Amino acid sequence: MKKTFIIAGTLLAMSFSAQAQLVKIGIKGGLNYANINGPEIQTDAITSFHAGLVTEIKVTDRFAVQPELLYSTQGATYKNALTEFKNELGYLAIPVLAKVYLNKTISLEVGPQASFLLSEKNNVDIKDSNTFDFSVNAGLGVKITENFFLQGRYNLGLTDVSKDAETKNSVVQVSAGFFF
Repeated sequence: MKKTFIIAGTLLAMSFSAQAQLVKIGIKGGLNYANINGPEIQTDAITSFHAGLVTEIKVTDRFAVQPELLYSTQGATYKNALTEFKNELGYLAIPVLAKVYLNKTISLEVGPQASFLLSEKNNVDIKDSNTFDFSVNAGLGVKITENFFLQGRYNLGLTDVSKDAETKNSVVQVSAGFFF
């Protein structure tokens, strides 16, 4: 009986060790170059930031799933003849990316993102902002070391930012991160 518990304990410990190789948890942050696009609106991009948690779940040697939980600021500046207005939207973003490794260091990343509006700072009277934003991401990742990585991605909004206008978020992100 004692031998059975020792064998079961050893197998369980080996299982946890194997799982640790398959799941990595880390942090990431970086710059956003964000804009709001629409058919009847003229805007300029703003530079902002994103930061949060990242997990990589290895499925095979060449494929992984990467869910993230980020705070991301997006928005744009609006110009008229006299002045310039800035609209900055703070989102809780949840991208879930499929990662295809081309080799041991470079990966292609693509997947959906759900974002929830947490804050809105603006100098212009914009009413009825949508509190949910759905988008798709596509990008490239590079492992610098086993734990340190860089990513570049484009985030294309599919839902309108405001209920009053046909406008969508558009964001280019450059990130650095670290897996523990």
